[in-house]
Amino acid sequence: MPILPTISTGCIVISAALVAYGWYLIRRRNIDAHKKVMLTAAMFALLFFIIYLSRTIFIGNTSFGGPDNVKVYYTIFLVFHIILAMAGAIFGIVTLWTGLKDVRARHRRLGPVTSVIWFFTAITGVVVYLLLYVFYKGGETTSMIKAILGF
Repeated sequence: MPILPTISTGCIVISAALVAYGWYLIRRRNIDAHKKVMLTAAMFALLFFIIYLSRTIFIGNTSFGGPDNVKVYYTIFLVFHIILAMAGAIFGIVTLWTGLKDVRARHRRLGPVTSVIWFFTAITGVVVYLLLYVFYKGGETTSMIKAILGF
């Protein structure tokens, strides 16, 4: 198993688990602990993004290496995951911002929606990881630098 995708996927799983715990804490009205846990969850999400972006630029992304009859379903699933991830990131930033700026009414409305999006993002991310590296042998990997510069 490749180490960087495993670490980055682990970061997203930890992030989602911390979001769930943060949700639990806020239900218990433990605002200080909720804030710390949610900021830690955001740091794990950011760590994922840094690893993913670095890997994409310098090492590359791995194409789907499974059977051709599964590839179309994988691609549709991957597009769904990417849309969820972008929505989750945007909602996450806005939700964190409203929480840090103490705009509680908006934060309370956004928090549950953001959490659900993030849970689905994490779950679909794990499935993408499993399809790329566990269930099937990964396909070709090409770095962005190599693809752009041609060497």
